[in-house]
Amino acid sequence: MTYSVVWFKRDLRLHDHAALVDAAAHGPLLCLYVIEPSLWAQPDAARQHYEFILESLRELARALKALGGRLHVRSGEVPAVLAQLHALQPFARLVSHEETGNAVTYARDKAVARWCRDQGVAWHEFAQFGVVRRLASRNQWQGHWVAHTTARQLPCPEPDAMQFQASPWCPQPVPNALELGLGAFDPPQRQRGGRSVGLAVLDDFLNDRCRHYRGGISSPLSAPSACSRLSPYLSFGAVSLREVVQATEFKLLQLEEHSSQASRGLEAFLSRLHWHCHFIQKLESEPELEWRNVHRGYDGLRESDWNPAHFEAMQAGRTGWPMVDACVAMLRETGWLNFRMRAMLVSVAAYPLWLHWHPVGQWLARQFLDYEPGIHWSQLQMQSGTTGINTTRVYNPVKQAQDHDPAGIFVRRWCPALRRVPDTWLLEPWRMPESVQLACGVRVSLDAPAGVSDAWPLPPVDLAAATRTAKDRLHCLRRDPQVRADKAAIVEKHGSRKTLGERVAVKPRSSPVKTTTSPQLSLGFD
Repeated sequence: MTYSVVWFKRDLRLHDHAALVDAAAHGPLLCLYVIEPSLWAQPDAARQHYEFILESLRELARALKALGGRLHVRSGEVPAVLAQLHALQPFARLVSHEETGNAVTYARDKAVARWCRDQGVAWHEFAQFGVVRRLASRNQWQGHWVAHTTARQLPCPEPDAMQFQASPWCPQPVPNALELGLGAFDPPQRQRGGRSVGLAVLDDFLNDRCRHYRGGISSPLSAPSACSRLSPYLSFGAVSLREVVQATEFKLLQLEEHSSQASRGLEAFLSRLHWHCHFIQKLESEPELEWRNVHRGYDGLRESDWNPAHFEAMQAGRTGWPMVDACVAMLRETGWLNFRMRAMLVSVAAYPLWLHWHPVGQWLARQFLDYEPGIHWSQLQMQSGTTGINTTRVYNPVKQAQDHDPAGIFVRRWCPALRRVPDTWLLEPWRMPESVQLACGVRVSLDAPAGVSDAWPLPPVDLAAATRTAKDRLHCLRRDPQVRADKAAIVEKHGSRKTLGERVAVKPRSSPVKTTTSPQLSLGFD
């Protein structure tokens, strides 16, 4: 009797797992996860991603063991691992979820498809999100998303309904992060992996923290608790999108007061779950946007002006702009930052520092525990102004601090050198008179050495002047007749078909949720 191989990727759970359910319905199955050295060698890979996955795999392995099965974890390139297994114990079917990942996973999937065709193995893939492979038109996308999120969740098959195939493999040690070349750093306060942790985070948000979602997700002070914090569990599949959407809808139905803070927070959260898939669909439809401008008319805008000193200052959190450097420090410690502050970092890199989005995006991908390629690269280009169809978004880091950290609590927490600086000068320390610098023990200079407690760097550029020059250069290009003419095709391929005030129908049994966002929303899903 032949069997099916269930290939786990970014879907590390048993509940609502279409590939597992399909395999169980077709007879014996073998559960496989492959640690791919080529994937972990990429510039968007980080140790925190790997450690989070290992934590999730351990819980997944325990869940399979409780059902009488085993999770087989192998190290190698996927076609080679499948070939080895097939040579030892031939199988007829490979089942998995679709993945909208980076260029390496796209190339790997094509190689797996070729191997399956050559070997006569049927490969069946199932949708993971409300993302459509080979989508013919954006006009059809909304209906697909609703159909996916309203479909019945798939419970894990009962133990007596699952037949596990014995493995021909001997156990193989799991490589550690250093063996994969990932380095030693792992943010000490990052979220931990595993489905049980993800479900606890979901429960806590739906039953308590959602009350603070609206109005609380913009400030880095309130956002760590006001945001759902579900993003890494969705990115690596510890929970399913459909599960989160339906749990949120069910909680809304339970709320007696539909105008309460909790209900308004949950409605806003649902709209962001919709935009989550909208942005991933962009990468699914155009994989090249990971490394190429969406609008080709912007090619050459920043590439030749790359300034390594500006990039080094950004990475080190030594730009001299307190809100920027505090956010970089928080990222290093936690692996997380709320969306508005992420957008501010990209804006500062793209405008006053005039850095091309791609190297900045690779660096930030390593900093974000919840790195989701489709959202990440779409947002990098949107915030950098290279989509050609979005409003220019420029975030002034001083104004962001004034709006979201007026008392300087966040800045002082993450920038110890500034803790004694008076409020008057805290957000613009380069303006401090020398006498004030002496009084509070902070020396502001262009060559302030890193790691010196009383040294603070002078910003590498004048913020207002550099931003104005950057916007002028971008807007000059936007006015070019050919650049303007080429926008139509991009809107047709990637533009949202939603309009202001349109309702997002999520579950037929409940009242639809009104979205108050404008077209091409700047994603606030955190």
